[in-house]
Amino acid sequence: MARVTKKSETVVVTGGAGFIGSPLCEALLARGSRVICLDSMVTGSEQNVAHLKKHPSFTLIKADIVEHIELGKTKIQKIYNLACPASPVHYQANPIKTIKTNTIGVINVLGLAKEHGARVLQASTSEVYGDPLEHPQTETYWGNVNPNGIRACYDEGKRVAEALFFEYHRCHGVEIRIARIFNTYGPRMAKNDGRVVSNFIVQALSGKPMTIFGDGTHTRSFCYVSDLVAGLIALMESSSTGPINLGNPEELTMLQIAETIRTAAGSKSKIVHKKLPADDPHRRKPDISLAKKKLRWTPHVRVTDGIAKTVEYFRSIV
Repeated sequence: MARVTKKSETVVVTGGAGFIGSPLCEALLARGSRVICLDSMVTGSEQNVAHLKKHPSFTLIKADIVEHIELGKTKIQKIYNLACPASPVHYQANPIKTIKTNTIGVINVLGLAKEHGARVLQASTSEVYGDPLEHPQTETYWGNVNPNGIRACYDEGKRVAEALFFEYHRCHGVEIRIARIFNTYGPRMAKNDGRVVSNFIVQALSGKPMTIFGDGTHTRSFCYVSDLVAGLIALMESSSTGPINLGNPEELTMLQIAETIRTAAGSKSKIVHKKLPADDPHRRKPDISLAKKKLRWTPHVRVTDGIAKTVEYFRSIV
């Protein structure tokens, strides 16, 4: 069980207005932390944290981590770095900026951690494994990544970010934590998020064809956002640097997830197939043995239950 945060603790969450960052801010406030939310609002939304603005321990700052991070004389104890577009639609829209976020931005975040003597967590990704030749993926697997493909701005960017974290740890003694996050879904995903769950839900609720890229047999593992947030906090509060996989090991094909969403939405949308994009991984499933052992963490929300909650959220915004 993770210890309760001291009330005097100030925590920075970059990307804190995103669909993962905003419930993380909520959870940290509930633990008694003072929370500084930094977000450029490129993929985040002020609406996600609007209900937190009146909280006496919450501060929202519109800022881009690629630029110098200025927080005045506020003493920081912990930093969660979630700042980076996470769906191909968004990170490929401005690939150079995505690379800058994962290099210059990460250096700025690590510099802030070094300056304050703060513990810092990097939201890395299962994309560091590329199109994996090992299944399921363990943290010791080095990956199968195309270093100059159309996804490289993100997956190679996150690999560089991990390298930067470990060099700041080795060279400057910065206390680091690295989470390799697998596919996550839940309320507050944007309508135009571009990831499979949000795409399928919007299409199903709108009565439009549900688009599967490829033949539908390629797989992903979907973790509900509240489970992921609990995992991030558990890792931050642990003594493990990581990297540690955080995800739901229940592996589903694209056809299975499409059918689950169509049923939850009560939709009659047809399923159509299009060509699979370049470098899109064919299989993805986390081995979470390390998270179970080191963090005593495992996801609890069943995919059918999480999808039902997510569909209800999208009904209110579609």
